[in-house]
Amino acid sequence: MGIVRSVERAVVLQGGGPFVANDDLDAGLLRGLAGPVAVLPTADAFERPGDLVRTAEEWGTRHGADVVPCPVFVRTDALDESNARIIREAAAVWVVGDSPIHLRSTVMHTPVFEAIAACPLVVAVAGSAAALCDPMVDPRGGAFALGLGLVRGLALITESERWGRERLQRSLHLANTPVVELPTGSALVRRNGSWTVHGAATVHGDLPAA
Repeated sequence: MGIVRSVERAVVLQGGGPFVANDDLDAGLLRGLAGPVAVLPTADAFERPGDLVRTAEEWGTRHGADVVPCPVFVRTDALDESNARIIREAAAVWVVGDSPIHLRSTVMHTPVFEAIAACPLVVAVAGSAAALCDPMVDPRGGAFALGLGLVRGLALITESERWGRERLQRSLHLANTPVVELPTGSALVRRNGSWTVHGAATVHGDLPAA
């Protein structure tokens, strides 16, 4: 039997430091969840996704959350209904990892992305947060590309403390939508159409309506 989902829906976009840099915000998000937390490390598929999952499990133990890894690393994994089911049966999904391009190419137009879009609480961190937006900031040069579009009309510069001024100004000059600089430890939260800003985020323009 699946969980009983709340009518409240939330999307949380964190600047960086998955399972480490947003402990107070994470604790509030996890409070009262009626089911497990799926962790999707797709965007670190070519790095060390196992390390990220272990950090997630330690975080879950610290916060009393049941963490269930969702092993989606290539597109065939994202087309697998059993992986989509992990997310559908979860109370929340954390989408983590640093490569927005790999995340986009892996999950776009798949059952796994449909399950993410239907989840009542979606938390994405660093490059994964950038990928869930449309447009998506391409970290290779700061230009804009097609994103997954869970949040439309908004671009994110995540881990912005690592960006040089010239690269940052180039992205802001190219933008035709609102852009938010999200350094590690900051976040945007959208609940039922309303946005709140946490930490040292810098918002350029007006945040889009849900």
